[in-house]
Amino acid sequence: MIARRTFLSSIGFLALGAAGPAGALELVANARMRGSLDAGEQGLAPGSGGNQSKLFSRIAAKAAAQGLPLFLPPGTYQLSNVNLPENAHITGVPGASRIVYAGEGHLFSAENSPSLTLSGISIDGANRWLADYAGGLLRFRGIANLRLENLDITGASKHAIQTGACGGRIAANRISGAAHAGVYAVDSKALSIVENSVSGCGNGGILVHRGTKADDGTMISGNRVSRISATAGGTGENGNGINIFRADNVMVTGNHVTDCAFSAIRSNAGSNILMTGNQCLNSGETAIYSEFGFEGALVGNNIIDGAASGILIVNFNEGGRLATVTGNIVRNLRLEGPYHNDGAGFGYGIAAEADTVISANTIENAPRWGMVLGWGPYLRNIVASGNIIRQTPVGCAVSVVEGVGETLISGNLFQDIRDEAIAGYRWNEKVTGDLVAGADKDFARLTITGNRAA
Repeated sequence: MIARRTFLSSIGFLALGAAGPAGALELVANARMRGSLDAGEQGLAPGSGGNQSKLFSRIAAKAAAQGLPLFLPPGTYQLSNVNLPENAHITGVPGASRIVYAGEGHLFSAENSPSLTLSGISIDGANRWLADYAGGLLRFRGIANLRLENLDITGASKHAIQTGACGGRIAANRISGAAHAGVYAVDSKALSIVENSVSGCGNGGILVHRGTKADDGTMISGNRVSRISATAGGTGENGNGINIFRADNVMVTGNHVTDCAFSAIRSNAGSNILMTGNQCLNSGETAIYSEFGFEGALVGNNIIDGAASGILIVNFNEGGRLATVTGNIVRNLRLEGPYHNDGAGFGYGIAAEADTVISANTIENAPRWGMVLGWGPYLRNIVASGNIIRQTPVGCAVSVVEGVGETLISGNLFQDIRDEAIAGYRWNEKVTGDLVAGADKDFARLTITGNRAA
């Protein structure tokens, strides 16, 4: 047995020549030393050219029944319609153990299991057909402790990973070329989505959604998301790097998100959302969005460089309220967006409508407005204090229509402002001169003090 294991390890070395002799031998040997069941020793042959799904399923069931990981030796295996057993644990050699979807419905599926682990495997969907019931190449539901780690997933004709009512960890995976989204997680239970690379997907990067608004608790941290398109069209439901929908108590921290057709980070009806420390570069629409039916959004210490608009905390008419927007850098915005907007349009840095503090932000090179406070009558309890706003036609646009609530604009520094530092608006119509020295007595609920235009 020792001689056979040594021989198989040398095969792994040949398949992993780029890793170097010591690294390749160690990876293969360690997988076996952990007490795994070797799929090769059970008759699964890489490179056979045929669909080995039935044999693979039998071996996976045997390993799970014995409480052992199933080790997939280096090579290429064609599989489809594999329903993984309860507590399955399948591992391979990163970059060498490769599964190609044979295109007959779905690749991997599992439901209602205490745990499930896939790690160290390259998975190629080959852009092949997925059945109507299969929203993703890998589809899991009701897995209490799901572990998807160190996978390479390419060529999914729908979502790459689709989960429902799962907890656990989706970590350190490289996902590219999915026709829909890289990760689509619905009704999660304290799921962690961390340190993944998601690129070149057709309609979304990482999506965390719920069927009805409720606690979700997903942590989305340290991911790299890039080149996200909106092939299905729309005005924001597609094309987002990270998208939260109806999911409360979600954390979106420390992600690097670039080149998305719409938003880098978009939260729709997600209460107690935390969006901090992210880099959002070259967004096609608004870089960071908290919109519709939410209570509680903390948007802090993000860098936004390149977008149609910077940060929006809006839709008070639909119950969107209660936020802080602090310590962000927002710069290099543009007037053009991915669709015609007959409301406020594009080209502004930070906008908020209700129960929000906007403080200690730096906004530079906004082609329309630096800040927008309220929209029509939808304005209540806004504080805009201690911000620096540069290189924009109007530094701060504040709604002065009948029925607006209290607004405090204080201690802001405006520099290189083409027209007014602070101006009152009725929707898109400017109706005052520069208010930087103080509000007109007709605007009893607007307090302007201590600002400076340089």
